Parts: sequence; structure tokens; C-alpha cells
Amino acid sequence: MGKLDGKIAVVTGGSTGIGLATAQKFVAEGAYVFITGRRQAELDKAKALIGKNVTAVKGDVANLADLDALYETVAREKGKLDIIVANAGIGKLVSTADATPDHFDSIFNINVRGVFFTVQKALKLLNDGATIVLVASNAQYKGIPGFAVYSATKAALRSFARTWAAEFKDRGIRVNTLSPGPIDTPIFETVGVPADQVEAIKQSFSSQVPLGRIGRPEEMANAALFLASSDSSYTTGSDLVADGGMTQI
Repeated sequence: MGKLDGKIAVVTGGSTGIGLATAQKFVAEGAYVFITGRRQAELDKAKALIGKNVTAVKGDVANLADLDALYETVAREKGKLDIIVANAGIGKLVSTADATPDHFDSIFNINVRGVFFTVQKALKLLNDGATIVLVASNAQYKGIPGFAVYSATKAALRSFARTWAAEFKDRGIRVNTLSPGPIDTPIFETVGVPADQVEAIKQSFSSQVPLGRIGRPEEMANAALFLASSDSSYTTGSDLVADGGMTQI
């Protein structure tokens, strides 16, 4: 038996990186998973890679109509929901001096507004005893130059988890955050690091991690599985920091 047998899950940003690895892990553990993403080509690749028990729904979590369409699909195909992994997020390296209102709004719209409404719009579908995992970042605990806006959005998710754990407790719905450290995903190519500097940046992060390396998406999927499954049945309102000790030692 799998740890998620018979469970229905939504994983936003499920076409690449941590989201894709999490969707693969959940399906392997017996869940049926709905994945979202903004790029159809990436969604198609992810669906083919996962192979079974998966529905791919194109959409942007910052677009409320897209979220409505997602949950209409879940309701039509499965009629219920047991797990949300709010993973979709973006980041850009921009100094405070150079940040524009568009930069600020675009990151908050996806990382904070998108997560808030991903959860709010799912409440009618969520079963009592459901689990919610918000993918934050260890950046919320550190002062990383160029990440002022990004780090603030991840701190907001930590606040959401505390409040929602209290709000949803009477339904037995558990809410926790997962805070990865530097993980070997496409994020290094999308945050604004020049292509010829990506490996140097990875090495720099590795030198800051007590375990001496950056993490793998599969390791974050294992952490998400712990929070989504009954293995963490006595855990809510908490933050699981999975960063190789980067913020802990």
C-alpha cells in the first residue's frame, strides 16, 4: 500500500522542478494528481513523464479564472480533494534600488495572492482531514541581496500556514510550510542569473550548506510527502526546513 492510496491531490507549478518531483512521488504513493503550469509544452512533458493517474491543467495561479477552471476540473473528474501542494512561484534577483512596481507586483501576485486563492477556492472541495503544504523557502530566514521581494513573499506563506492551521483546525485540516534551501531546479536559469554564471552560483550555495551540496527535487518531494501524509499526523502550523542545515547551524 502507498502512503497516499485513494487520495486526490493538486500540485501547482507541477510541470518542473520540485512540483514535478512531488507529483511523481505522490502518484507512486497511490494518489491521483492534478498538476498546473503556465506553459502547455512543459505540462505535456510532465504528464508523459508521470505516466498515469495525472491530469494536467494549464493555468496561472495569479489568474482567478484559471483557478476556478482548475477546481471545476477537479470537481468534475473526482468530486473531492485531499491534498494541496501550493508550489507555484517565481523569483527574480533585483536589488531594492532597481526594483520596479511591476517587479514587486508580479512576484507578489503569483507567490502570495496566487497561494491565498489557490487555498481559498479549494475549501469547498477539500475533505475534512485534508492536508495543505505551502512551498516557501529558507530565503525567508536570510538576508539575501537582490531577493527582498521574493523573501518577503515566502515569509507571507509562513504566516498563512499559522493562520490557516488555526482557522481550519475544526475540520481537521492540517497546514504546514516546506522551506527548501538551494535546490537543483530550473530556478537558477529563471531568476536572472547569467547562463555562464549558473554553475558558479551553485558552487557558491553549496559552500554555504553544511552538507556540502545543493538539494535535489526528489528530496523535497520526500519532505512534501511527509507533510501531506499521515506520517505527520501531529504536525500543523509548522515549517519544515529542508536546506541541508544552511539556516540551522
